[in-house]
Amino acid sequence: MTDVLTRLRTVRHRNGWIFATMLVSSVLSLFASFVLAIDAVRLAADPSATLSCNINAVISCGTVAGSWQAQLFGFPNAFLGIAAEPVVITIAVASLGGVRFPRWFMLAAQVVYTAGLVFAYWLFYEAMFDIGALCPWCLLVTVSTTFVFTSLTHVNIRDGNLYLPSRMQRALTSAIEADLDLIAVTIWLLVLTLAVVLRYGAALFG
Repeated sequence: MTDVLTRLRTVRHRNGWIFATMLVSSVLSLFASFVLAIDAVRLAADPSATLSCNINAVISCGTVAGSWQAQLFGFPNAFLGIAAEPVVITIAVASLGGVRFPRWFMLAAQVVYTAGLVFAYWLFYEAMFDIGALCPWCLLVTVSTTFVFTSLTHVNIRDGNLYLPSRMQRALTSAIEADLDLIAVTIWLLVLTLAVVLRYGAALFG
């Protein structure tokens, strides 16, 4: 059993696993963004249109898409995902092929994607506590964005791409070597799931 766990930990720290995780997550996010963009176009043509993910009062893409938060910059937020995720897909595919990007490029990718993560969680918060409805495709974007962010952060800490002070670099490197990042993201996603269930309870399935 110990040998199996050791092998799994070794695989998890390899580029193949990390960038494959990033690739799958970004593809899922891109797919969800396409669906959301199509729904936004449908609603623009017919505000009374019924979307396939309008399941009940809580699980309602239409309610979320009709909010001002869904078009924060004057156009559907989904277009941001359509523009950004192909870049992540390119990084993942190229890295799987053996390409090693410059430190400045990976740092820039980290900064931009961190902003994207913050935006995704702001939208999640707004949906939970202001809009009062959840969109399954938006939730998929939130989760997949989390996985892309953690994968990218793992690589950038491991490879020393973030220009961190030496003491912080050593501490964070030790943390990812001990798989604390995996533990952290697992707990984080469980907390989010629990928050949704506690907030809406049986209404999720009503």
